[in-house]
Amino acid sequence: MLFTLSTSADGGIPVQFRCSDGNTNDSTTHIETWEALRQVAGRADFLYVADSKLCSRENMDYIDVRGGRFVTVLPRTRLEDAEFRKRLQTHPPTWERVWDRPNPRCKGALRDRWYVCRAHLPSRENWPVTWVFSTLLALRQEQTRREQIAAAEQELSDLRERLRNPRSRRRRAGEVDRQVEEILERRHVGRYLQVRRVRREDHTFRQMRSGRPGPETPYRRITRRRWDLEWTLAQDAIDYDRKSDGMYPLLCNDRSLPPAAVLEAHKGQPNIEKRFEQTKTVHQIAPVLLKNEGRIEALFTLYFLGLLVQALIERELRRAMKRAKIPQLPLYPEERLCRRPTTEQVLRLFSHTERHLLLRGDRVVQVFHPQLTDLQRQVLRLLGLSEKAFRPAR
Repeated sequence: MLFTLSTSADGGIPVQFRCSDGNTNDSTTHIETWEALRQVAGRADFLYVADSKLCSRENMDYIDVRGGRFVTVLPRTRLEDAEFRKRLQTHPPTWERVWDRPNPRCKGALRDRWYVCRAHLPSRENWPVTWVFSTLLALRQEQTRREQIAAAEQELSDLRERLRNPRSRRRRAGEVDRQVEEILERRHVGRYLQVRRVRREDHTFRQMRSGRPGPETPYRRITRRRWDLEWTLAQDAIDYDRKSDGMYPLLCNDRSLPPAAVLEAHKGQPNIEKRFEQTKTVHQIAPVLLKNEGRIEALFTLYFLGLLVQALIERELRRAMKRAKIPQLPLYPEERLCRRPTTEQVLRLFSHTERHLLLRGDRVVQVFHPQLTDLQRQVLRLLGLSEKAFRPAR
């Protein structure tokens, strides 16, 4: 099945969900999703941010004609992408720096810098195309390419050794070509490795009659033909792609939106992936044997409500920390500091809070209320809750 979820830009709050058949193509769900969001918002001019599945003529025209705005990733298969990368080889663009931040994973390493520029030509729909460049993304793509080339060369070497084995059964040219193609396709290095299949001849000589060989002993030559592989590195293709590492295009139909604002809007889109990840980890969603569509939607409604409560707690706590100018809270195990608290950490903080009742028969003699720590009281104040929430109503 397909679980469609939409979140708000402010805190990634889930605002809409829908269940569809598992054979449903993602690109066909955006119109119905946008219509549902328009009804919720009561207007059409909100900014709808989605991945490259939105980038189809039908989807974009539908939203644009009805006064909507959108930001989407331009697929690599579009002609505009190839045109920009080709022009980039001889005409470097003028980049505008948007962010310059420390490396989030390694202190003192390459800084996390983001740049944007407006493409010299609009899209075929006559909408502006914003190109984005990330230094860390470029580094990661370059490293990935090197690793994939090295892995492909290792697999080609293993295949060549098997072809050289005297007992090798791979003698048909079509079978060898198919295996080479599978390696190049699996590693995505068809542009970088030029592989050639060559025929080798191994000659051996054997006596034509038995007995001890002498000067006049006749021999016959036995020729075995085997396939071998040779490959070279296409350095021109590597240099060509290396100039556009870390770059990708964004398409937006709002011409008044500057490139920096387009990037900022798109950077919020991965928040929805975080909600999907939390559904599988925090909420531990698991396969269930349900056949009735109504029961399936009811089950996912419960998960949606759980995500909604979780997201609201996180947003409220983070907003309160910002208002109180509290940069971090010791919510991690061993009281390690946390800059962006999650609902899971908040619930873990109160997981051992207990209330005890002293009974004599059916009569309550005394109630021992939970003794809250200073950190627990602080979190309750930030969330706008009172300690009385842990005491029964009289």
